[in-house]
Amino acid sequence: MKALSGREFCRLLEKHGWRLRRVAGSHHIYTHPELPKVLSVPVHGGKTLKQGLQRALLKAAGIDAE
Repeated sequence: MKALSGREFCRLLEKHGWRLRRVAGSHHIYTHPELPKVLSVPVHGGKTLKQGLQRALLKAAGIDAE
């Protein structure tokens, strides 16, 4: 999967049913109505997420690397 910015990753989460609960500084906090997990996505302008962080967030969100 190509590297995504924080904003692009947030759009991907929302497409898969995740909801923005709050913003803490530059981190967007997401929850899912059916999963007991909380994800924190760093949104630093147009900077891309590091590959390991992106992979870990995808795995925690239950999204297949498309």
